[in-house]
Amino acid sequence: MSLFKSGQIINHKLFNYRGVIFKADDTFLSTDEWYEQMAKSKPPKDKPWYHVLVHNKNHTTYVAERNLQIDASPREIVHPLLPFYFTNIKNGIYLKTMNWEDENPLPLNSSGEA
Repeated sequence: MSLFKSGQIINHKLFNYRGVIFKADDTFLSTDEWYEQMAKSKPPKDKPWYHVLVHNKNHTTYVAERNLQIDASPREIVHPLLPFYFTNIKNGIYLKTMNWEDENPLPLNSSGEA
């Protein structure tokens, strides 16, 4: 079971960046090649991993649960995809837009619409 959920603002413990969770995987779902190249601290694959919209960047990251903590800062996250998936913050969690199916964000098309 995941400790974090979509919309929560987090801080990466090792790399000290802020972001917002936009998808949770119960276990590691990327490739072994990606894991060997990117997951230098070798976090467990059998625990939750999260897709994160990184504050003040244009990219996302894929992060093991053990490397995340709640960010209690009231400051908003700035990311170009945030308005497609979230609206405003309520009690420290971003509220989802209509661009979700269950717990999964809908993919954007080439014109930037879900």
